[in-house]
Amino acid sequence: NQTGILIERATNTNTDDFTDAFGSLGAAGGGGGGGGYYSGNNLHSSSSSQGAIAQLATRSYGALPNYSARMPTDRHAIEYNMRHKNRGLALIFNHEHFEVPTLKSRSGTNVDCDNLARVLKQLDFEVLTYKDCRLKDLMRHIESAANQDHTDDDCILVAILSHGELGYIYAKDTQYKLDNIWTYFTAQNCPSLAGKPKLFFIQACQGDRLDPGITMKRMQTETDGESSMSYKIPVHADFLIAYSTIPGFYSWRNTTRGSWFMQSLCSELAANGKRLDILTLLTFVSQRVAVDYESCTPDTPEMHQQKQIPCITTMLTRILRFSDKNPLSSVVRV
Repeated sequence: NQTGILIERATNTNTDDFTDAFGSLGAAGGGGGGGGYYSGNNLHSSSSSQGAIAQLATRSYGALPNYSARMPTDRHAIEYNMRHKNRGLALIFNHEHFEVPTLKSRSGTNVDCDNLARVLKQLDFEVLTYKDCRLKDLMRHIESAANQDHTDDDCILVAILSHGELGYIYAKDTQYKLDNIWTYFTAQNCPSLAGKPKLFFIQACQGDRLDPGITMKRMQTETDGESSMSYKIPVHADFLIAYSTIPGFYSWRNTTRGSWFMQSLCSELAANGKRLDILTLLTFVSQRVAVDYESCTPDTPEMHQQKQIPCITTMLTRILRFSDKNPLSSVVRV
């Protein structure tokens, strides 16, 4: 059973295409890497392949008291309140080099990191980037962010660029389950973010399967009051997790231009970040990845001409739009 929280009203065409898998083609399962995952202060064996969303949902919290938090918007508001003083923190964990012997360096990831940081700053985020963190340091940065007072923030965003497999992602030195990060920001653990968007963008493989795609051909027949009252929300509400690929499949990265997903995400955020709501925007991100990209590795036939599709999991309860922080900025445009 999920305990809720009471919300109270308050005064490509390059040949340098690689995958972000944890090992080489055909290396299934959790072999290779760190041999376990991090949870709290303990390292566990990686015998389970439970999906990341299931990890988040089934993690045991024990007996929870009744929590309450400040209401950031009216109960039935259509859109999230994005009129706080600050947009909020954006944490980018960029992993290029690894201490795990089976993991290759992720050439091109710095392009992703730089592009993402640039567009997030344009959307008024306070961007913090971290390079090649060991797991202990990564968790320290996450805990520090969760312990801050986000009362004056619209939301929080975390992006992880790394190697991965189903349900796991890699820090510099070992693998860990993604719920170790998310649970820091649930409503009972971070009340100042209760009722606010918590966005996670994951650029990593979720397996070693390939998507050969299918050729689409045009057919000849085809034509061209109550809102002011206190209310309760689930502790896992208002999360959005955008994966670069679907569970079980590779995620592709170009060594000079960056990953397909991050290229597409940054392009859409730059062009439409303040105009479209986030789910519409991510639909167009998926369209870009699905339609505009195809792997080009003729020297490795089994990896050649492969496709990719992002996977969006949403627990958002309202429309999210990064409206302009400066109301005068739209006036000065010509």
